[in-house]
Amino acid sequence: MTTLVLDGGLATRLERLGADLSDDLWSARLLLEEPGLIRRAHADYFAAGADVATTASYQATFPGFARRGLDAAEAGRLMRLSVELAGQARDEAGRGLVAASVGPYGAYLANGAEYTGDYGLDEDGLYAWHLPRWEVLAEAGADLLACETIPSYPEARALARLLAATPGVKAWISFSCRDDERLNDGSPIVEAAALFGGNPQVVAVGVNCTAPRHIPGLIARLSGGLPVVVYPNSGETWDAAARRWTGLTEPGEYGEAAEEWRRAGASLIGGCCRTTPEHIRQIRAHLS
Repeated sequence: MTTLVLDGGLATRLERLGADLSDDLWSARLLLEEPGLIRRAHADYFAAGADVATTASYQATFPGFARRGLDAAEAGRLMRLSVELAGQARDEAGRGLVAASVGPYGAYLANGAEYTGDYGLDEDGLYAWHLPRWEVLAEAGADLLACETIPSYPEARALARLLAATPGVKAWISFSCRDDERLNDGSPIVEAAALFGGNPQVVAVGVNCTAPRHIPGLIARLSGGLPVVVYPNSGETWDAAARRWTGLTEPGEYGEAAEEWRRAGASLIGGCCRTTPEHIRQIRAHLS
């Protein structure tokens, strides 16, 4: 089976290009202020060997932009711009796919809730919250949606309903996990993945924004169904009290780990937080 190489941490690359992301909108703020920097970051990942660019829409939401005084029309324009920028970088590279990022409700809250799934919002509320952005991104021209960092079973159910309501949309579904068998809210990943089993709209189910050490066990629980997508964090750990990253996984080690993940059954492999174009270059080198 062909392995697709995904990109790495978009925010990580943007910070290293000089962007200040100390903001609730995170990389989405640059859609308004420095769109050219986003296009450059996408181009850097394609140059490193990525087959897929994931858009800067993870934290781009109508309520989030409204807090900045932007009306719905401007918010929708910025979401579509995220897809256009990735598409421009893809066209310049002459190959690849564009995945429109659909971040979790917790990313909008910007309080760390995507690491717990503790939202105080039920499935119906999550469906209603996701719907307006979903409709914009589904029509924006991306090749597929990347539903990522999903920490809870109710949010997974809401996304399954959104897929059913938009039968022309393709997507991958990627959960954030606390260990090698459970989502961040404690739900078994097997149960969450089963919501999408056999769905022809879903190109892959898997894991992101999770420690690399948990990935082999999670792949084992997902293998045998849909293709498996994995793009864990670098191996560093976020110390919320100190507000800094600790630990380190070198890009070469990450590339070696990617070989292990492919042997375990993953067929879409990339990086999430704190990964860089060099991590993706190492994945490409080890998987080629």
